[in-house]
This record gives sequence, structure tokens and C-alpha cells, in this order.
Amino acid sequence: MDQSGAPTTEHVSNVLRGAGLRVTAQRVAVYTALAAHPHASVDAIHGAIRDTVPGIALQTVHGVVGDLTGAGIVRRVSLPDADRALYELEFVDNHHHLQCIVCGRVEDVECTVGHAPCLIPSQDHGMRVLEATVTFRAICSDCERNGHG
Repeated sequence: MDQSGAPTTEHVSNVLRGAGLRVTAQRVAVYTALAAHPHASVDAIHGAIRDTVPGIALQTVHGVVGDLTGAGIVRRVSLPDADRALYELEFVDNHHHLQCIVCGRVEDVECTVGHAPCLIPSQDHGMRVLEATVTFRAICSDCERNGHG
């Protein structure tokens, strides 16, 4: 990480190689954009990197996000009422999300117990639980101040 907290190209390259992926300008740009703006849609990622990677097509960003998700570097976040999938860098934790129902802002919330999975189902039907997903739906303070509460 550099002084601003952004991942260095060397760090991103090491992450990509460690996952068995070739290092490309597109992959580095997508990773860097998600480090700066977690919970971003593919459209938002595309908007964030199109000046950095001139001529990059939206479909290319979809492909890169798919590659990074498949390699376990990026996690897809599916939220209620979201009109599209959001993505964040994959960390070895099982955090949850807090989502404003007015503006859609999403924030991470620490695991309610502290280890994955945070919630244990009453019946596992012989399956090993890998993850529990919780989304807390709320109204953020900005929206509430603007009369949406």
C-alpha cells in the first residue's frame, strides 16, 4: 500500500500472480478501483477506470470482474432491492453489510460473532456452512437529514 492507502502496482501484481492470473493493465485498474470504492457496480468500476485505461469497453470490465471473482480476489455482493450486482475485494472475513434504503449507500459491518460463519442455521441438512450473509437495511444520516426518514 502507498501512503494514501491505495494498493501499489507491485502489491496488485503479487495478488494477481498469487491467484494464477496474468497481470494486465485492465486487471490492475479494476483491482485498484475496487480498493478505492468497495461495493461498486461494473458500471461504476468502468467509469472509474476509463481515463486510466483509455478505450476499455464495459464488456471488458465485466470479463475482468468475472476473472477476479473466479480467482477469489473479488466477491460479488448481492443486496436486496439492488438493481445490479456490486463487487468488493475478497478478504478472509465474513463481514456483513449496512445498506441505506434511500440512497443505496453500503457500508461494511463487522461479523456479529467474530468468526465465519457468524450465524449457525438451526438445521444444516448435512451441509458444511461456508458463509452467512446478513444485510442490515437502514436510512443513512444524510438521507434522514434530507427528510427521507
